[in-house]
Amino acid sequence: MPIVITEAKIFACSQSKVLGEKIAESFGTSLGNVITSTYSDGEFQPSYEESIRGTRIFIIGSTNPGPGNLMEMLLMIDAAKRASARHITAVLPYFGWARQDRKDKPRVPIAAKLVAKMLETAGATRIITMDLHADQIQGFFEKPVDHLYGSIIFLPYLQSLNLPNLTVASPDMGGSKRAYAYAKALGSDVVICYKQRAKANVISHMELIGEVKGKNVVLVDDMVDTAGTLTKAADLMMERGALSVRAICTHPILSGNAYERLEQSKLEELIVTDSIPLSQESKKVRVLSCADLFADVMQKVHNNKSISSKFVM
Repeated sequence: MPIVITEAKIFACSQSKVLGEKIAESFGTSLGNVITSTYSDGEFQPSYEESIRGTRIFIIGSTNPGPGNLMEMLLMIDAAKRASARHITAVLPYFGWARQDRKDKPRVPIAAKLVAKMLETAGATRIITMDLHADQIQGFFEKPVDHLYGSIIFLPYLQSLNLPNLTVASPDMGGSKRAYAYAKALGSDVVICYKQRAKANVISHMELIGEVKGKNVVLVDDMVDTAGTLTKAADLMMERGALSVRAICTHPILSGNAYERLEQSKLEELIVTDSIPLSQESKKVRVLSCADLFADVMQKVHNNKSISSKFVM
């Protein structure tokens, strides 16, 4: 029997409404109608204000903390399941809680695994996300996961800068694979930062493995939280003779004193996507939209076409 392609509808959680509108426009449609009722104690209830019976729906929402963002995604999925949607694809531009992907000390949770199970239990039949903190998180799901790479967005921008003596750097040992992938695409050298932490978000010591003197350096990471690592690395590289230091971070969490650190650092610019809305503007932060990438993949998923080209770093 021929495959029957049902109608596709796109909805967005409140924290990703702006990005959702961009994705829907690029997809060639408009966002579906959802209203959210809120009780006086903070409890909320999303409601689809149109029929989704028998349709494929895409629910767009990053699950960055606080917990309300994840809870809203779960409620949206559950409501869609109970409204008889045929396929429910959770589109998570940023998959939150991903740094807790293993037990790095006794008596701690593996939150990334828990979140994966919660999404599936709620009723998600497919996951689309971008630049997971660790690629292996895909294995926490029993449903199909389309893991996209932000390099598709960042590489054309980097190439347009025509930077001489370009060197790609990883801010830590764990990001070396990502740095090597960028370096291969750009034909550049690689530098690795070795850091030791006193505790979460606090660096006690940092050293460089590689030469940055006379180089234009691009730091590459999946996310930027407090910006402590990036700004410390940028300042250290400039002290070691780098000509300039830029940073590429897919997900701009930018919590705490991050904006202040950026302004005071020697980092020339921080290049991010709009997977998470910025809490404030900064002249050092350049935002490249991921809307076209997600819309293209969603179109291909809906029409049962290959998306393997989007998996290339």
